[in-house]
Amino acid sequence: MTGPVRDVAIVGGGLAGITAALALQGAGLRATVYEARPRLGGATHSFQRDGLTVDNGQHIFLKCCTAYQGLLGRLGAHDLVRVQDRFDVRVRTPDGGGGRLRRAKAPGPLHLLPALAGYSLLPPSDRLRAVRASLALDRLDTADPELDKTSMGGWLAGHGQRERARLALWELFVTAALNIRLDEAALGPAAFVCKTALLGRSDAADIGVPAVPLGELHGTIAAKEIQEGGGSVRLGAKVTAIEDGPKLLVDGSPVSADAVVVAVPHRVASGLVPEEASPDRAKWAGLGSSPIVNVHVVYDRPVLDEPFVAAIDSPAQWIFDRTRIGGPASGQYLAVSVSAADRWIDTPTAEIRDVFLAELARLLPAARKARVTDFFVTRERHATFRQGPGSGALRPASATRLPWLFLAGAWTDTGWPDTMEGAVRSGLSAARLARRHLSGAGGAKGASTANGVTGR
Repeated sequence: MTGPVRDVAIVGGGLAGITAALALQGAGLRATVYEARPRLGGATHSFQRDGLTVDNGQHIFLKCCTAYQGLLGRLGAHDLVRVQDRFDVRVRTPDGGGGRLRRAKAPGPLHLLPALAGYSLLPPSDRLRAVRASLALDRLDTADPELDKTSMGGWLAGHGQRERARLALWELFVTAALNIRLDEAALGPAAFVCKTALLGRSDAADIGVPAVPLGELHGTIAAKEIQEGGGSVRLGAKVTAIEDGPKLLVDGSPVSADAVVVAVPHRVASGLVPEEASPDRAKWAGLGSSPIVNVHVVYDRPVLDEPFVAAIDSPAQWIFDRTRIGGPASGQYLAVSVSAADRWIDTPTAEIRDVFLAELARLLPAARKARVTDFFVTRERHATFRQGPGSGALRPASATRLPWLFLAGAWTDTGWPDTMEGAVRSGLSAARLARRHLSGAGGAKGASTANGVTGR
């Protein structure tokens, strides 16, 4: 591109918006991020509480999340995360039992067969059935739209997975990945997760966790990188309208741009995107939302000697040790992540405290003698869209009918579920299309671009 630097307005400062801004700046464009809240990071942020640095929720990534790891590289933050050298999950039960799923050093999908064969929380007959179902799942074409019409739970039941196997194995991963119960999850995205992470490349499911607060990783560092690259970050700046021009109304004042990327949740985007850009925008409401609740507990002594464990037969699904990241000077800080948390999203904190402290005492024997020094709950009512049957057909492409307007966000048609990886991929797609449009425009606003391009 030659001539003056072109300006792209990005509405939303979550992972999709941050990624789009950095990708556009890397192509010689100037990005301005407008974020209504006083921080970047979107659904991945931190706050301070009585000496603790608290992430609003525990977020992880897998080695197969290549786009997210690319963002970490762009931020110079690879050393600010910890990644397993081999997929390894210990699973606890309230009765004192436990199991372990650890991949072998073999090519996929053979790398998980020994783990399934030795998974002590299932009887041998169910382990064999799980292997057979895994091989059948690996043969599915996850791009087939027919898979969006049925549930993962129903498919598993039809492939010999009895209730115990669905709860102790499949639910453990599908609910955490899709934020929806197994019987309510669409087969397409659930199969995608299993094929890509568990049945794909042997190291694909190795788990990565941030080693610093999300507010630093996706907030402070990201803002600095955008600004040092010539872009701008405007916090507390609410965009209330988008008009032809292109033009945005920001805090009541008009702002011009050469292209616009809308990188906000679908329930917000439907009120911002002009009807002529997406005539079916009203359908986005059908994506709904699914909540996540995180239970935060500080003990006066260590009660968990692993970085994280999973749990079954318990409302405490995944338990993480967050002491080194943002914990107290003494004791141990645990975060319990509860996906598909419809049961808990409106439950009073006092009731959650009674239930979860009892559950932690059952799951972690050392917690029975420890004293709780702090307890609180964070709730994300709209953590993800509800990834049930039919939801895939409602996800829009990044391109719209207005050549200068693009959509981003994990809810768009990224080919991935609603995850950090999906959000980053959506930002890359929107940036690629905006760059293509501005390059083809040659200085003239309003030049056309191909519709219906997802950029995957």
